[in-house]
Amino acid sequence: MTTQTSPVPTGTGLPWPALLTLGAATLVMVTAEMLPTALLLPMSAGLGVSEALTGQLVAVWALAVVVVSLPLAHATRRIDRRALVVAGLLGLAVSSVLTALAPSYGIALGARLVGAAAVGLLWATANAHVADLVPEEQLGSAVAVVLGGATLGMVVGTPAARLVADLTSWRTAFVLLAVAVVVIALLVRALVPTRPRLATSADGAARRPAGPLGPVLAVIGLVGLLLVGHYAVYTFITRIGEPAAGLLPGGVGTLLLAFGLASAAGIVVAGRLSGRTTVALVGSAAATAAGLLALAWAGHAGFGLVAILALGVASGALPPLAQTEILRRAGTGRRDLAAALIPVVFNGGIAVGAATASLVVVQAGVAALPVPAAGIAAVAALGLAVSTVRRSRRQRPRTSAIASATSATPSAIARSPIEE
Repeated sequence: MTTQTSPVPTGTGLPWPALLTLGAATLVMVTAEMLPTALLLPMSAGLGVSEALTGQLVAVWALAVVVVSLPLAHATRRIDRRALVVAGLLGLAVSSVLTALAPSYGIALGARLVGAAAVGLLWATANAHVADLVPEEQLGSAVAVVLGGATLGMVVGTPAARLVADLTSWRTAFVLLAVAVVVIALLVRALVPTRPRLATSADGAARRPAGPLGPVLAVIGLVGLLLVGHYAVYTFITRIGEPAAGLLPGGVGTLLLAFGLASAAGIVVAGRLSGRTTVALVGSAAATAAGLLALAWAGHAGFGLVAILALGVASGALPPLAQTEILRRAGTGRRDLAAALIPVVFNGGIAVGAATASLVVVQAGVAALPVPAAGIAAVAALGLAVSTVRRSRRQRPRTSAIASATSATPSAIARSPIEE
């Protein structure tokens, strides 16, 4: 069968069917990854292990994504990206079924590793494909749409899974997740167009020389550090937020829903700031650090609820802002590398954060998490601010040179490609 491709649209409209379908894929990907946090108590009881060990299922998943993303992206670099997304989703469905059937913790761990490999390939592939579907000026908005699905994984996916577990069992929640993943794989096959892997940018122009790699890696490292702080707390948010959950009808499930809705608001804010991602990313990082610190007083139910919602807004804006900033700094010349590094840094942050938090909880309890997590996030926010200032200073001479060239020889601009 011949696979047909179509040129990247150059008009003003976003390719909504494709973006919404890829957003649905990120919804089930995030739901699958974070499901043990929503099912912490029933899953621990069902597998006969401690809550700390169940929390490690999130850390192991994230670590596996870190290890496999780059090798899988390299090994499959010549394969059509849409086909890879479909294959990755089917692998995730198999993993979910195996987890549901797992008679022991060891089998569940093995099943989670299968899912992690599938999701590592999915993230690396989807990130690059989204950038190929739209011209560069629409990249921020397209990323916000697709990662809106990831937020819905918290808004809809994890609370729904908790509800299913409360009504039936945690195993049923994993089975229903597998069914949803298969349906979305079929929708990807039907609605997401393919794109040729050519040396062109999203708007059809020839690829420009890639910018320096050092600043890109610096931002990636700082984002990873920020995620360590955030996920150290989020892995045990159902425990930290127990007093706040007591204020809400539905308890923990409603708290997760409220956090997800707050994160969705953060996604909306990020989409509106897509043209100013550099400064917005610094602001979101600082606000996340403040929200984590506020959870040190989560024992006061009302204050804790406000802090959790504020953290949801701040941290919800982080993924689209960070991903857009990384892809833009990398430029079209390093798009594949940047797209593969995004799941590495995000899941590396999750893995280190969740693993460290589990150790802290064993030794000192969940109340000991917020302050050190906030400190880590604050260091990352400061680093991003410094990086932004340095980048601005480097660009001033170039801006002045371009202005001079404009007045002297306007045609020079066409011969001087500038990477944003």
